Order: sequence, then structure tokens, then C-alpha cells
Amino acid sequence: MGMATTASNRLLLAIVAAVAAAAAAPASGAPPAFRRVYAFGDSFTDTGNTRSTTGPYSFGYVSSPPYGATFFHRSTNRYSDGRLVVDFLAEELRLPSYLPPYLSAASDGVGVNFAVAGATAIEHDFFARNNLSVDITPQSIMTQLAWFDDHLHLKAGSSKEEVADALFWVGEIGANDYAYTVIARDTIPPKLVRNMAVQRVTTFVQGLLERGAKYVVVQGLPLTGCLPLAMTLARADDRDNVSCVASVNRQSYAHNRRLLAGLHELRRRHPAAVVAYADYYAAHLAVMRSPAAHGFTEPFRTCCGSGGGAYNFDLFATCGSPEVNTSCAQPARYVNWDGVHMTEAMYKVVAGMFFKGGHAYCRPAFSDLLARKAQGKP
Repeated sequence: MGMATTASNRLLLAIVAAVAAAAAAPASGAPPAFRRVYAFGDSFTDTGNTRSTTGPYSFGYVSSPPYGATFFHRSTNRYSDGRLVVDFLAEELRLPSYLPPYLSAASDGVGVNFAVAGATAIEHDFFARNNLSVDITPQSIMTQLAWFDDHLHLKAGSSKEEVADALFWVGEIGANDYAYTVIARDTIPPKLVRNMAVQRVTTFVQGLLERGAKYVVVQGLPLTGCLPLAMTLARADDRDNVSCVASVNRQSYAHNRRLLAGLHELRRRHPAAVVAYADYYAAHLAVMRSPAAHGFTEPFRTCCGSGGGAYNFDLFATCGSPEVNTSCAQPARYVNWDGVHMTEAMYKVVAGMFFKGGHAYCRPAFSDLLARKAQGKP
């Protein structure tokens, strides 16, 4: 009798557990929250608008192996060994494909990616006027907004309702503005760059909202002082508590604080829209504080680089160049791919923080944004 009762109880518990698990799991037949995504930004988000013939000089080999070797097994003109955050976004939303680059001939079935490697927040004319345009991508974030307008104009049947139903993903933008003006700090101080760059980004987001966007996610800058390029060029005594370049990380932190203030004002002026902030800085910092906890054994060394030493980085022999046609054996153990851009493994960790990390890494939480979209009320 006792044994029978115990068996019955176990069966009942198993049934209850199965029902609970089924209730917690997403319905496989449920429609995706967003059927279309429009992405913008620089090389951290670019899925193919830039090729070796158009990319920044120092990283002008994106069409060559070993770029793309981990996931796609060929170069797709992404600045990584595989997928980017925006690709993991497409997977998270269960889109049938990754976002095609705007400059390709792909259709708009799932959206379009307008991001360009080397793009700036400040317009190109500013750099040209200051004789800083030798190695600068001519496209800015406002160029990408103009491309979006052209796309909507040429796309038959597009409507304001379609724009309102899409997710707008604004990848990090602004790091290049600081990099391009670093040699002109006496005439173009970082504070001026910060004010101008953030103003351009908030003007861009304002433009999206005016065009009918209701769901927008804006990424901040990562820890740019932890990139091997910055670590190689900075003084050895310019370090913070995660052993990265202190002055550069302070610059990114100040940029993000000003950007947050601008997004707060946009939320006040557009209460019918969701404007979320994806905290790249916080996500990157969490990894650098505890790399092993996230699966990394090499937080600083470049996976696809040359020069050896602590960072394995040489600005004049970068990934994909004739001198560097192979990469490390285990990219998933490395945070950095080519000296400036991350490995697929790092992008996957950051994406997971954005999508599953609640308010710690995305505010409002990405799950809240999806819930509000499902309810049809921004």
C-alpha cells in the first residue's frame, strides 16, 4: 500500500512538472513578436554593406579568410569569425533569415541592415573640414537614415503601419568619431566630439520616431579601452581596475551617460513609443571582470592578429591581410577577434545579456518590449 501510494505520488509529481514545463515553454506555433527589423550602426552591426574594397584602411580585408570561418565558413563581410549581435537578434525573434545588407540585392522579407563599417555619428563633412578624412568611411548615421527613406520610397506597399510594426535596432555608433579625432585633440577636444556625436544619434532616433517607429533599441558604446588597438597605443600606466585603458573607457562612459539623458528626453516627448537602451558598456564590463565565468580564457589577446606579445596585435598586419590568413585554434575562448571587433562567442554572450538579462543590460528589459508589442500597446 505504501509503495503504491509512493508510486502514485511520483506519477502525479511527474505530470505536474510536465504541465508546468509546457506552460513555461514558448508555443512553437506562436507568431514572432516582430516580423521585420531595421538595423543601423557601424562595423559591430554591419552584415555586409562593407567589403575589402570599401572598408577602413587598417581593417580592409574583411572579404578575406579567416573572417566568417567559425559559423558561415566563409567571409560574409562581417567583422568577426561568425555572427554578430544583430544576427542573434534575428535568431531570438525567430526570423526566417538574417538581415540582408542594404547594398545587396536581397529583398525586404525580414527587414534591412543599413550599418556600415567605419561609419560615424557626426557627418563626414565635419572630418573633411578638419583634414581628417584620409581613412574615414564617408557614411554617417544620417546617411543611413537617408538610405532608409530611399528604401521605403522604393518599396512598393510600405506604409506607416508597417514602420510602426517593425523593430528598429540602432547598433553602437560613435566610437569611430573618437578614433578619427584622436590626433586632433588640441583643436577638437573629446567633449566637443561627445556633444556632437550624441546630438546626431538622438536626432537620428528622433527621425525614426517621426517616421512612425514605435519600438527602438539603442546600444551604447562598449569598453573601447579594452580593445587591443587601444591597449597597444595607450601608455602602459593608463589602466583601470579591469586592466584596460582608463582614459578611453572614461570617454565611453561619459558618452553613454549623455546618450542616456538624450534618450530620456525622447521618451518624454514620445510616450507612445518604446525607446530602450542596450547597455553595451555594462555587458562588456561584466565579461572583463569575470571572463572565465563567461567561457573566456583570453580577454585581451587578438584571435586573428599578429605581433605576438600581450595583445597579438599589429596595426600594419591585421586579420585577413596577406600576413594574417589564419586565426587562433579556439576563437570561442577569445573576447576579441581582430583587434577592434569581437568574436562570435563574445557577441553571443552580449546578445544573451541584452535579451535575457532583464533591466541590468537593457532598459526597459527586452522581454518587456516584446510583451508590450504582443499586447499591441507601445
